[in-house]
Amino acid sequence: MSDAGGVSFRPVGTGDAAALSAFFARVPEGDRTFFKEDVLHGPTVASWTDDPRNRRSLAVIAEGAPDRVVDRVVGYVAVFPGLGWSSHVGELRVVVDPDVRGRGLGRALARRGLQEALALGLTKLVVEVVADQTASIGLFQSLGFEAEALLRDQVRNRDGELRDLIVLAHSAEALWSTMATLGLEDELG
Repeated sequence: MSDAGGVSFRPVGTGDAAALSAFFARVPEGDRTFFKEDVLHGPTVASWTDDPRNRRSLAVIAEGAPDRVVDRVVGYVAVFPGLGWSSHVGELRVVVDPDVRGRGLGRALARRGLQEALALGLTKLVVEVVADQTASIGLFQSLGFEAEALLRDQVRNRDGELRDLIVLAHSAEALWSTMATLGLEDELG
């Protein structure tokens, strides 16, 4: 699938560990501070791509050539379905290469994540954003996410500074209902 200025999307697959690691290394340390996993730890990333027990079948890579010289991973989106009593909820994670931010790729990746959540039958999707990341919050709100919780002093950066976290939620069930009412179900499929 191609979108967002010639960038193509594909599922994460076997052998993508090196390209993903190179991508995450380009993400500023200040952004990586708030990742839930150590994306610079090679075995962690390799386990997502090469170990069938851990493969993130719901992760998508955006590939493109922002410098028009070489194709490379420029974005990543993953949907993590909940377990047990939260099995109807998915967590969305979106990361965009700093070289291509502000060009609509984050929006395209978030929309792709919504599509993946709907395909899984999830009825709610949440995303966690550090409270001072107003551009990210605005992006998700423009896609129908609403602030659901403010967790004060929830995350700590590498310097030990505590930061607030906002949980934004999207009702996929309401989206399906609206799409069906408008006759647009195929737009998401």
